Amino acid sequence: MRYTSAMASVDIASLSLEERLRLLDELWESLSHTPEAIPVTRAQREELDRRLDDLDREGPVGIPWDVVLLRIRARAK
Repeated sequence: MRYTSAMASVDIASLSLEERLRLLDELWESLSHTPEAIPVTRAQREELDRRLDDLDREGPVGIPWDVVLLRIRARAK
C-alpha cells in the first residue's frame, strides 16, 4: 500500500487490521528517512543525552538476542 492523495479521504477505521498495520509501517519508515525533521523537546534531548552518557559509562546493558532465544526455546520444552 502506498499513500496517494486519494487516500487522504479514506476512513482509516474502514481498513483491515493488516492494511492499518502496513500503513503504520509505511508512515514509520517514511519518518526514519528524515530523523532531523522530527522535533525533539528539550526534556527529550536531555533524556537522550543522559542515556547516551549512561551507555558510555556502563556499556551496553541487556541480554544478547541469541541468549534470549535460547531461554525462550528452553522454556517451551
